[in-house]
Order: sequence, then C-alpha cells, then structure tokens
Amino acid sequence: MSAMRFFALTSAALPLALILLTSALPAAAAEKDVIVEQKNVNSSPKQRLDQLFSQLKRERDPDKASGIANEIRMEWNDSGSATINLLMQWADKAIEEKRNPAALDFLDEAIALKPDYAESWNRRATLNFIMGNYRKSMSDIEHVLDLEPRHFGALSGMAAILSNAGNDQLALKAWEQFLTIYPAERTAQEQLNTLSEKLAGNRT
Repeated sequence: MSAMRFFALTSAALPLALILLTSALPAAAAEKDVIVEQKNVNSSPKQRLDQLFSQLKRERDPDKASGIANEIRMEWNDSGSATINLLMQWADKAIEEKRNPAALDFLDEAIALKPDYAESWNRRATLNFIMGNYRKSMSDIEHVLDLEPRHFGALSGMAAILSNAGNDQLALKAWEQFLTIYPAERTAQEQLNTLSEKLAGNRT
C-alpha cells in the first residue's frame, strides 16, 4: 500500500480525501492491463468515461459503485502518451519511497509536456496535500476540476482542505458536488451529514 494511503492528518475528512484524491497506484498495474484488454476498441476514452460516470451516478450499491469508480481511475491513469505514463509511474515510485522532491520533478515535467492531462495535476495535488502544502494542493485541484469537473477525488481533496481551514460551508458544497457524481460513497455521505449537522447547530 502506498505512503499516500497511510498518511494521516487531524481532520476526520483528510484520510478519506487521501484515498479518493489518489488514483490507482502501481500496485494496480496488472488490474489496469486486464481492463485495457476488455475495452471496447470502437469507443473513445471520453465515451468510456461518460458511460462509466453515467453508471456511477445511477448505482446505489456501494460495492458495485466502488468497482465502477476504480474503472474510472484506470481510465484516468492512461494519458495516451507513453512518455507521460512513464513519468507518472516514476512519480508514484518516488512517492512510495518518500522521495518527494524527485516525485515533484517528475510531475512538473508531466504537466509541462501535457498540461491538459488532469491526472498529473491530481497526483501533484495529492503530493502537495501529503506534504502539508494545502495552498499549492488547492491550486492544483482547481486545475484538475477545470479539466475534469467530475473528478470526485479532487473534490474530496478540496472538501478536506476547506474543512481543515474551517470553511465548513464551502466544504459542504464540495461534498454535495461529490455526491452528485458518486452518490453511493458512504464515507462522503457521512462527511456531508456531519457537516450539515454542525452547520445547523451553529445556526441555533
């Protein structure tokens, strides 16, 4: 398991955000190969993502929804460029080995070469999040959401950073947006309920 998933912060929302903000890491490479082989060659990556997001929005079973979310992450992980994919793999390995400066260099290069690839921004947002650089993480998250507004991982990271900063109202809106995309995610539902109750209590 990657260092990203072990990293813990004080806010209750932050561990969830690390899991959701992070896309599938190298341990899932074999699984990715299987999914690639099963892809419909007649459909484009955008068409496959649109179909998966439609399924995710309709699915109410948390386990089935989690499987769909993992397929979406696998689609996100393929940049369509062998060079970018290699840089991302190097960055993942560096993160696992806690070589954060090297990981940042790889991600910076991936972003420079293909700035319209959302996952490189997302991975750098996650790394900045891990390092406690929340301002930089939020900036990267905004780039992710400009490129892919349905990126539920980026939305969870945004919600966690806002919660940690005490911006509960904005964090609530981020979780609401998350759940319109991925409604079966139980921990996100719990975060939404907790924030709603907290804000309601503050108004009384």
